[in-house]
Amino acid sequence: MLKVWMLIITLLSFHSLAAPKSELWPYWDKHTQSENSIDHRQWQALLDRYLITQGDNTLFRYASVTSQDKQALNNYLSSLANIDPRQYTKAQQYAYWVNLYNSLTVKLILDNYPTKSITKLGGLFSFGPWDKEIIEVAGKPLTLNDIEHRILRPIWNDPRTHYAVNCASLGCPNLQSQAFTAQNTQQLLEHSAKAFINSDKGVKLSKGKLQLSYIYDWFAVDFAGKEQLLQHLSQYRDDVAAFKGKIIYDYNWQLNEAP
Repeated sequence: MLKVWMLIITLLSFHSLAAPKSELWPYWDKHTQSENSIDHRQWQALLDRYLITQGDNTLFRYASVTSQDKQALNNYLSSLANIDPRQYTKAQQYAYWVNLYNSLTVKLILDNYPTKSITKLGGLFSFGPWDKEIIEVAGKPLTLNDIEHRILRPIWNDPRTHYAVNCASLGCPNLQSQAFTAQNTQQLLEHSAKAFINSDKGVKLSKGKLQLSYIYDWFAVDFAGKEQLLQHLSQYRDDVAAFKGKIIYDYNWQLNEAP
């Protein structure tokens, strides 16, 4: 009985905190016109080696990651931690933060593998690791929530960011097979948005019912309401623009693990 109540409390806590507000951390809202670029080749090499496509999902082969490649991931994260992203252009910064978020998430899973879900990695009364300080950049300890909700969302104000960051879950927009760069960001954002919205885990229209990912409920403010949300979705598929019925939501927290 105690376990049941703990689960209920955890789930209620999650749903009350599932959508942190987009609140700018002004420290990070700086950039330069520097022509310097940030090297993401180590992250790309890991994606090439361990990410596979299966149906609507890209899956990570966590069980196959070698000790050498775990060290390569640590080296990549150390290289990012030693960078002050404020000394780069906004385009370089966006790619930096997305890749940092996604690579940190993979590291969290590898450090706690095997696990059935990232939601199991929080403390006793936590739903997941998103509020845990896990890296320091430019003298500031950061959590995954800091990166997403205090940097990416408020600085760029682009709802497609929700298709870029990956939470290691089947219900999440896919981890992209390409590392983000200043040059490919717009292409990857469009690709990831189209893929997610045209997958059942993103948008499922069947028998007059519209089932959406909970992302569109948790972050409704980023999509500016139901009418604007449908307009957003209809940019990538043409069968939802005129939908007038009830919307339901779903999300699968199972680990995005390759069998």
